[in-house]
Amino acid sequence: MEEEKVILVNEQDEPIGLMPKMEAHEKALLHRAFSVFIINDKNELMLQQRAMHKYHSPGLWTNTCCSHQRDGESNIAAGKRRLQEEMGFSVALKETTSFIYKAPFDNGLTEHEYDHILVGSYNESPVINPDEVADWKWMDIEAVKMDIEKDPDAYTVWFKIIFEKFYSHIAL
Repeated sequence: MEEEKVILVNEQDEPIGLMPKMEAHEKALLHRAFSVFIINDKNELMLQQRAMHKYHSPGLWTNTCCSHQRDGESNIAAGKRRLQEEMGFSVALKETTSFIYKAPFDNGLTEHEYDHILVGSYNESPVINPDEVADWKWMDIEAVKMDIEKDPDAYTVWFKIIFEKFYSHIAL
């Protein structure tokens, strides 16, 4: 099976090429990504705990799902696809903002992403894909913010950046 490719972009989010995902992370090249935030009617955020065998950030808590767009795929279509693959449901999503971040990991890989934040509403329980997700939970948004301050090592780098800088963009 051919390795998934990511869309390399410049700082204006204009595509400049495709590259295998691992190579882009090894070379720390800027590529397009998205982060989905699902919120219920109680203003709780659906968190996912990354599967323990993930190549980076295993076992850490993060937003509902995240991944990379495929060539020719819109941000919304990519978010809906991955939400179904990881969490077993699909909902309408809206794009709220985007940002660039760079985060090196202990294993020599680096996330350097132009990340699009997508938000949707859902009130049911997911049917998680154990290849992607170890666990999940609903958590009040304010409680998430406080828990990140108390135990930052329990969360992914991008999730902490979004909560610190783009908190207002994850509300519905």
